[in-house]
This record gives sequence, C-alpha cells and structure tokens, in this order.
Amino acid sequence: MRLRRVRTADGPRIEAENNGHWVRLADLLRLATIAEASDVTGDPASDMIAALQLGEKGWAALAAEIESHGRPARADGHVTLPFQPASFRDFMLHEEHAINATRAYVKRFMPAAYRTASLVEKITGKPFRKFRPKPLWYKEPIYYFGNHLNVATDGDEIAWPAYTKALDYELEIGAVLAHPLKDASPREAEAAIGGFVVLNDFSARDVQGAEMGSGFGPQKAKHFNNAISAVVVTADEVLPHIDALSASVSINGRTVSTCHSAGMRFSFGECIARAARGEQLHPGELFGSGTLPGGSGMETDNWLKPGDELTLTIERIGSLTNTIAGAPA
Repeated sequence: MRLRRVRTADGPRIEAENNGHWVRLADLLRLATIAEASDVTGDPASDMIAALQLGEKGWAALAAEIESHGRPARADGHVTLPFQPASFRDFMLHEEHAINATRAYVKRFMPAAYRTASLVEKITGKPFRKFRPKPLWYKEPIYYFGNHLNVATDGDEIAWPAYTKALDYELEIGAVLAHPLKDASPREAEAAIGGFVVLNDFSARDVQGAEMGSGFGPQKAKHFNNAISAVVVTADEVLPHIDALSASVSINGRTVSTCHSAGMRFSFGECIARAARGEQLHPGELFGSGTLPGGSGMETDNWLKPGDELTLTIERIGSLTNTIAGAPA
C-alpha cells in the first residue's frame, strides 16, 4: 500500500493510493474498527506512523474498505513530509559502494595517493587495502546518527551549504520503524518495520574527510539536510523483494546511474536488532541502508551543481525529486 500525508485546513490527513487516485483515510467509515483490531496507538487518519502500525492484516482490511467504499480525496490538500522522523540512523551495507566511493574520494581530493593506489590495484588485480571498510564493518552493522530534524521531501529545494564546494547525493533505502523495540532478534526487528521510503543522505564531501579523520563521525558534512520521498510504501510490498530492487539516479532528466540493492552485508532486521541491543527504539525512527552501489555522484563523477533537478528512484518504493538551490562557496 502506498501512503502519503497532506496538509489541509482541518489538519494533517493520511491518504492511500487506489487505482491511480488517492483516498483519504478519514473518509472511511470502518477505519476506527480496523485500527482497533490492529492495536494501533494513534489515529491512522492523521498520523503516518499509526497507519504503518496497522500491519499486514490491517492493510488488507483497509484495502478492501477502500475498494468497496473509498472515493477520491478532495483536492484541498498539499502533499507534505510524510512523517517527522523520531531519529535517523544511517548504516553502510554495501562493500561495493564503500570501496568505489573511497577510491573516488581519494582520486578527487588526494591525487598523489590515488596514483600510488591505482598502481597497486593494477599490479594485484584487487581493491587497494585501504579502500576497503575497516574490520568492524565485516563483523557487525555500523551506523552514524544523522540530523532527524532537517528533513526535506519530494519537490523541496535543497540549499547549498556555503561551506562546501563538493555537494553530493546518496541514494538509499529508508526503513521506518512502526513499533517499539528493545533487545530484539533480527526477525522481531524486521517485523517492526512499517514501511519504506526513498532516502537521500546529502553529503559535503570536502568537509567529510577531515571530520571522519578526527575520530568522530560526520557533522557538518551531513547534518545540513536529508530528504525522503513523500510516499511511504508499506513493508509487505517491499521486504519480500528487498535484495532485488533496481534503482536509478537522474539529473536534469538524464539518467546518470543505475543501481541495485543486492549484496547487502546485513539485513535490515539485523541492523535494527543491533541498534536495539540494550537500547529502547521508538515508533517513527528512520534507518538508512547506506548508499546503493553507484548511487552517489562521487562514484560516477556526477557532482551536483546549483540549479540541478535531482531524481532518485527505487523500484517498488517510488521516487524523490529535489532542486539544488544556491551557489557553492
């Protein structure tokens, strides 16, 4: 099921897509009954996280109700951010991206070191050792905390931070937690996922290296903005295919990269279970997959420029389009 949130004169309203048009959940007579049967803690008519708590049986009942009694929503709503994340953890699940992105970073910002590394790779036929992730990456899911308050959505402008000359995008899968969780198994963690979004983890690459080299995680390199798609797709439509999703990046209408989700080192269930170890997780927290291979401009030498219209698309989830405003420093 595809869900979105609109802003109306009566407050936020959740809508579901049906046969090419959108139906407002508040207009469904049986919504309260369906929510009660699904043990929802909020109001799915106005709260995206509550709508994601309905679960497979609730979504099926909702779909049947929409098919029987739903009518197209009134054209009085403005599509907005689907939910305000309660937190944002971003993992790094693809070794291919990690190697290629590091190689591309060194090529642009450390050309002398790149020449040496390229020679070693040519001789050995293998990725340069320092391009590979650190040993801990292979043992357990690792992540950093991003800024969950600076989140844009489809159609929003992204302001170019004045302190960077190397603005980049990162195409990721975003998982939305629908239920509280603590000390969970990977299976329990996966069952707590309510839906998925297209996620763009913007990066100031010329700032990122020094910050990461300090021994701390990224700060100004990441925290200025993220973006998620306006549509959330329920977990039942995505999870069975999570390892076989195709994706693409286009800039100003031209496809510059095609990507895939295959090859994740850890599953979303394993990642979220790791985050929940000895720690209470809450509905509305957002988890990123890390960049899909080929999903950043640094990897493919397609750096953003002011005025660019950037569109990220993931099969079965949807798309996210933003325009880059402002000018580099």
